[in-house]
Amino acid sequence: MTAPDRMDDRPVDLAVHSMPQAHELAQQSARIRSGRVKMLLVLAMCAAPVIASYFTFYVVRPAGRTNFGVLVEPQRPLPELVAQDLDGKPVPMASLRGQWLVMSVAHAGCDARCESTLFLQRQLRAGLGKDKERVDWVWLIDDDAPVPAAMLPRLEGSTTVRIPAQSAAQWLGDGTAAPLYGVIYLVDPLGNYMMRFPAPDLETDSTQDAKLLHAKKVKRDVERLLRASASWDKTGR
Repeated sequence: MTAPDRMDDRPVDLAVHSMPQAHELAQQSARIRSGRVKMLLVLAMCAAPVIASYFTFYVVRPAGRTNFGVLVEPQRPLPELVAQDLDGKPVPMASLRGQWLVMSVAHAGCDARCESTLFLQRQLRAGLGKDKERVDWVWLIDDDAPVPAAMLPRLEGSTTVRIPAQSAAQWLGDGTAAPLYGVIYLVDPLGNYMMRFPAPDLETDSTQDAKLLHAKKVKRDVERLLRASASWDKTGR
């Protein structure tokens, strides 16, 4: 008979990993802090051109220079809602980010003021030359009525969508009972509504010369913003 197998008489290793030492904890904490600092620096570098362009436009202004447009403070991001195009297809408002947006609001019927505003938007974009590809002109329709067939050719090249009237008022309203119609709203490529241009007075600004002067003032402010943002805003979305 063979001798029974002997059990391994080596001692069982019951070693327990030691707790981290104080200096190891300090090193780990330092690494975490360093990582956070690096992340903040990267974010700051990405945001710096945007901040610098707005600082240049809003703060560092040549003496005697004034804006025709009214700055919106605080800026208001695009509403988180889904609009509809003229064919009823969904258009998330967030999808409009990435371009400067020259916006107006009106009923689908589009009265004389509406037509004048849309014409100004179209001509404003066309007059920007090579920078026009950085700008979209947008008509927000705040009702469900059909757009007159005669209007459709004039909307070529525009972004025309329907949103609820209440949503338009909450986003673009100035806190008063002033109507939204006839005003031009400017949204930056980050999706922030940041400036509005007053509607021309139909009585005092009814002449062609007055309309041209109003258009030139709007164009001047838009061109300044485009120049100030040229370092970070590129053509297309």
